[in-house]
Amino acid sequence: MTYQIPRGTADLLPEQSPAWQSLEQHLKDFCYLYDFREIRTPIFEHTNVFKRENDSSDMVNKEMYTFTLPGSKTSLTIRPEGTAGVVRSFVENKLYADPDLPMKLYYLGPMARHERPQKGRLRIFNQFGVESLGVKSPYADAEVMVLAYSILKSLGLSDIRILLNTLGDDESRAAYRAALKDYFAPYVGELCADCKRRYEQNPLRILDCKVDHDKECMQQAPRMSDYLNDESREYFRTVCEILDRLEIPYQVEDDLVRGLDYYTHTVFEIVSENREMGAQSTVLAGGRYDNLIPYFGGPEGMSGIGWALGLERLLIALQAEGITLEDAAGVDCYVMVLDEKARMYAFELLTQLRAAGYQSEMDFQGRGFKGQFKAADRAHAKHVLIIGGREFEEGVVTVKTTETRTQETVAAADLVAYLDCLDADGVDHHHHDHEEGCQCEACRGEH
Repeated sequence: MTYQIPRGTADLLPEQSPAWQSLEQHLKDFCYLYDFREIRTPIFEHTNVFKRENDSSDMVNKEMYTFTLPGSKTSLTIRPEGTAGVVRSFVENKLYADPDLPMKLYYLGPMARHERPQKGRLRIFNQFGVESLGVKSPYADAEVMVLAYSILKSLGLSDIRILLNTLGDDESRAAYRAALKDYFAPYVGELCADCKRRYEQNPLRILDCKVDHDKECMQQAPRMSDYLNDESREYFRTVCEILDRLEIPYQVEDDLVRGLDYYTHTVFEIVSENREMGAQSTVLAGGRYDNLIPYFGGPEGMSGIGWALGLERLLIALQAEGITLEDAAGVDCYVMVLDEKARMYAFELLTQLRAAGYQSEMDFQGRGFKGQFKAADRAHAKHVLIIGGREFEEGVVTVKTTETRTQETVAAADLVAYLDCLDADGVDHHHHDHEEGCQCEACRGEH
């Protein structure tokens, strides 16, 4: 029987890992600068963490992987997004009691949605996101957007822009919903099945429909900006003013509502305008949510804002602009065994090198000199350590340094100190500090 990976999933192979690791570290480094700290939540939650009240989003209604445990009525759902679980944890662990809010968090991990697989959109995908919880301020909104924009620009992306809108507060949205219901009433019969459901649940979601997007009735629909109360209008004006002062480019999009029902006030997307991205041009998206923290039992009036990006989608955006992340570095040492009776001795030295902080590898296939040398070359080894019968009997190692093409015979007891000296002298610079008075065979008498 042949086993194949399920549709809509992907393996991350070893040659791809360095780019992913580089990207993940880049994201974490930026979060460190902005004082966002990591949180890790379970990969599945109780279903009502995601399926809340009369939620109209496609994610909740069509895309969640939900299951019950054998012999139990407990309904669990594999997380389709990160925000809900983070807010649940924020409330459950009473992090809102911290005197120095907002609580600024980031997360990284796999999510699952049952939707039609396409370029950059998998059923199991990896998401990175941030949440700023506990304080409602246009400055907090600006902070997360500046963080997002700075990350993408620092990676080298140039074909990007921020799309920005406001959904206002509860009062503004209630007035807007009423206006949309009145407006779309004559057109409901023309809309797709999903929009018929959205009309009853949340008519704002009709504006985000990909099926009916080009219909004339959609083009003439009322705009949120006409139904904002003074407080919501002033809040959004301040957000825009901060971005203007920081010279962060954005474009106000009246029909931007985002795909999740819990958003209020500021919503935004960062899109790529590169043709190679195809229809899936959104790289990063997020917004403010006023009611999610109280829903989970947190303090009334406590708000949050965040964003998330799919790592697969971001890597496609980088590729579209010809940006490559760093490849795997070579190993520090490759141990070549030329005499079978020296294998145990070689393996002992290999273990000592690793304990000293040197990434090291050796041949386990019993290949000859030529085969091992090719393996060392493929591994981009900085040092090739040759161990034959003579080295074994005399307790020495022949060290060939690739960059300088020099070769030295070093006592096994001095091997690590010798490599440390090479590091300090400029051959490598990522392991150890050179210590004065080194007594390795190569340096003895030079200090």
